Amino acid sequence: MVTRSRRDWIVDITAIAVAACFSVLTSGVLFGEVRHPHWLLVLDQIAAAGACAALWLRRRHPFALALVLVVLSAFSHFMGGPLWVALFTAAVHCRPRAVALLVGIQLLLRPIGLALRPESQVPDELAVAASLVAMTAVISWGMTVRYRRRLIATLYEQAQRATRESIAREMHDVLAHRLSLLSVHAGALEYAAGASPQDVRRAAGVIRSSAHQALEELRDVIGVLRAAPGEEPGTDGTRPQPTHRELPRLAEESRLAGARVTLDQRLAPPDADALPENTGRTVYRIVQEGLTNARKHAPGAETTVTVDGARGTGVTVEIRNPLGAPQRPGARLIPGSGRGLTGLRERVALAGGRIEAGRDRGHFRLHAWLPWPP
Repeated sequence: MVTRSRRDWIVDITAIAVAACFSVLTSGVLFGEVRHPHWLLVLDQIAAAGACAALWLRRRHPFALALVLVVLSAFSHFMGGPLWVALFTAAVHCRPRAVALLVGIQLLLRPIGLALRPESQVPDELAVAASLVAMTAVISWGMTVRYRRRLIATLYEQAQRATRESIAREMHDVLAHRLSLLSVHAGALEYAAGASPQDVRRAAGVIRSSAHQALEELRDVIGVLRAAPGEEPGTDGTRPQPTHRELPRLAEESRLAGARVTLDQRLAPPDADALPENTGRTVYRIVQEGLTNARKHAPGAETTVTVDGARGTGVTVEIRNPLGAPQRPGARLIPGSGRGLTGLRERVALAGGRIEAGRDRGHFRLHAWLPWPP
């Protein structure tokens, strides 16, 4: 069952009214010709009224209604108005092959209509040409509406997909980092059998703090994703998203988890303060993902983070950690899916940059470049 909106009601009523007015306004030639019996004209008008009422079904059965009106239009002048509306609807809702079939039937039946109802005031050639022009205009209009709707639907689907991908990237960046910290601290607590109560209390406090920060960052990410287009981060009551200014804090969190992190941040004021917020946020996410991967695949190994750049030349981020680093006895590697690097590639590509990840002389190297306009 087709559910009509308020707009559909207005459009359908208007279409029926326009079809009826068209048939009435073009019927003057019939009443001026005495060879048409009066009862036939009355029957023609009654049939046309039924055709106008049948237009109410045009959304549910566009092809069937258009086919019936195409056949009846060969025997009734008053079917012209409803026919054009039905052909327009068929062009909007039906496939081009079905519309072409309707046009072919209309062209085949047109000579029959001229034989049954010759138009003495208009030459047959001119009548056929006018009918073709009108039919072409109506169908072209309908197909334009059809493809415009399909384009809008495609763009909407792409926007929905982009939104889902954005949510997936943000959720992964936040949760993977925080949960990896929780795993490291929980693992240390699990295998520290001889730890003092103070050490256990300190580790539990770090776990609680990391869980709290994970919830806070998750809430902030959701708030930013819910913000209206063009709205600045933080205007909806959430904190601004972290940028390159938070890199020292990010490195310190990893150190507290037992990682050896060397941060070489060569961006200094005033250049660091002039870095665009979106670029700074991408830099933060790159370093966050690199440190998370280091904790997963090389726990305890020394990780070097280098951030450098200048206006006009761009920003470079490089993260290196040894391959095959020794692990704590009994420790288990944090599972990974590889989606973090995939999300980073998408994020960097959206920012107009480049990213490389792979083995380099016994190390795993993550290198990214982001544009920084002069």
